[in-house]
Amino acid sequence: MKYAPIALFAYNRPFHLRRTIKALQENDLATKSHLYIFCDGPGSPSDQQSVQDVKACARAVDRFAKVTVIEQTKNLGLAGSIISGVGTLVSEHGRAIVLEDDLVTSRWFLRFMNDGLAFYAGEPRVASIHGYVYPVKGELPETFFIRGADCWGWATWDRAWTYFNSDAAELLWQLRELQLELPFDYNGAAPNVSMLQKFLAGQNDSWAIRWHASAFIANKLTLYPGRSLVHNIGFDGSGVHCKVQSNEYDVKLSSCPVKIKAISLKENDASKKLFEHFFWRRRLASPW
Repeated sequence: MKYAPIALFAYNRPFHLRRTIKALQENDLATKSHLYIFCDGPGSPSDQQSVQDVKACARAVDRFAKVTVIEQTKNLGLAGSIISGVGTLVSEHGRAIVLEDDLVTSRWFLRFMNDGLAFYAGEPRVASIHGYVYPVKGELPETFFIRGADCWGWATWDRAWTYFNSDAAELLWQLRELQLELPFDYNGAAPNVSMLQKFLAGQNDSWAIRWHASAFIANKLTLYPGRSLVHNIGFDGSGVHCKVQSNEYDVKLSSCPVKIKAISLKENDASKKLFEHFFWRRRLASPW
């Protein structure tokens, strides 16, 4: 099997990056994978030292088949970095695994990503493979599909990334025209439409909501694991785009592989309902 390259995006949090890299190094396919670390440039003078620390950390990484560090001198921002980096890798390699510097992975993460990319490579309905799953209250199947895309440890192909539309205004118009606003919001439980509107208002710089909307409008599916292979350590108030401290997304990483086999190529209604219930609990606890 040809293993997919890994794109890891980092900015100004060397402590988080070290944890992310350490967990990734412990994956059973790390030594067979080419790791690309995209280091953004400083957005302000106060970030210069931490950005330099991140770049120094990236240059010292080993235990992969190959490590390539891409260092920016100017600040592209997270959205600019990811859109550009993912586009470059899928164009060159046909597929890519994508991580940010605050995602700690199970040792089985790379296995699931590569198995999923291989299994569904020729299935145009599938847009991506995802590693994180929400801490829902209920049992999930070994693997399942949800419409759209997601952003915490994922993989895609060049054929699917072509659906990415950076134009939030056009995405909002398409959602309205196709009468998809309510299902896109998990029947009112999740603020997805609001996130697109806030992007247009300059209140966020989310690439992820545009990726999700692009795949959702195109009626594409994302494969999820029934046990989480990713844990987000970024909800500690240190992030540029998230200053909130929270443990509501905390999960226990899977201690065993998640096996991929043929399942129905359609959204899993029961799993989607569990996601919806999770979002409702969040909304009731922290109204938008």
